[in-house]
Amino acid sequence: MNGERAWVTRPDLASRRVGGSVLWANDETFAERENLITPAPAGFRPATFGHKGQVYDGWETRRRREPGDDEVVVRLGLPGVISGVVVDTAFFTGNYPPECTVSALAAEGYPSPAELLAADWEVVVPRSPLGGDTRNPFDVTSPRRFTHVRLTIHPDGGVARLRVHGTPVADPALLDLASLDLAALAHGGSVVACSNMFYSTPANLLAPGNAQVMGEGWETARRRDGADDWVVVALAAAGVLRLAELDTTHFKGNAPGWATLSGCDSTTADPDDPTAWFPLLERTRLQPDTVHRFPIARRRQTTHVRMDIHPDGGMARLRLHGAMTDAGRDDFLRRFAEVSGN
Repeated sequence: MNGERAWVTRPDLASRRVGGSVLWANDETFAERENLITPAPAGFRPATFGHKGQVYDGWETRRRREPGDDEVVVRLGLPGVISGVVVDTAFFTGNYPPECTVSALAAEGYPSPAELLAADWEVVVPRSPLGGDTRNPFDVTSPRRFTHVRLTIHPDGGVARLRVHGTPVADPALLDLASLDLAALAHGGSVVACSNMFYSTPANLLAPGNAQVMGEGWETARRRDGADDWVVVALAAAGVLRLAELDTTHFKGNAPGWATLSGCDSTTADPDDPTAWFPLLERTRLQPDTVHRFPIARRRQTTHVRMDIHPDGGMARLRLHGAMTDAGRDDFLRRFAEVSGN
């Protein structure tokens, strides 16, 4: 990528995989708007023609013969604070837009495209030049939480993918704070450290929904040193855990043999201190291709959870159900107010 940015490792808030949707485009004559948020990288098969010409894996509009620009509106699957946007023009060479603008909006409820177009949008990427057949990254500095983005291309052309990287921020009004998955990406959980991500990112562990294939989970390389692999999750808020779900779905010959869970309360101890961690789930045998559910007997305030898999392998999802403590709830509400302007 031109000018690699650190924020590209953060979740893609617009991806179809996390519930994103392309709500509207003023034109999609040559290629459908829905391609923009496909999780997989864009592909291309030369000399593959349909009724509208060469088939492109992206969004492509007609050649304009009148003044104006083309636009598309995307509803984020995970509303949150945007760190950066990638406008990927892969395989668009003589037909990519020379410039683009990105705007964002924080909307309540589920507005229609007409209502969204009439709303007051904030420009988060000012009109900027684009290169063809490349991923064009743009930093976003707004501290606000957004629910929708609008990509404007000047004046027309094709874009393969739109990636909106950032930090998910859940709306407390839509959550039961007394019982929820405190690790969920959608609620604000995040992976802060891991030992290995050779095959896939550990952030997949916290993604919404069930993994459809093995590649939608977290898988490490084969260990040959006698050690184990691990991942550390920062919970959405300080809470007391009641149930852990370790899902090895689709991992058959490469599921971990055993797993352990440990907790830490960063309000009273340093997670970098090995003595700060306490056991939540003792070393427990796992089965391949299975959703395991284990009660958590130790009811203690926890902000971080470490999962060790013995010795290596893959996990589709990690769910950590519980309730926020009073302090955790207050902090969660404060953080939401800071980014929503409330």
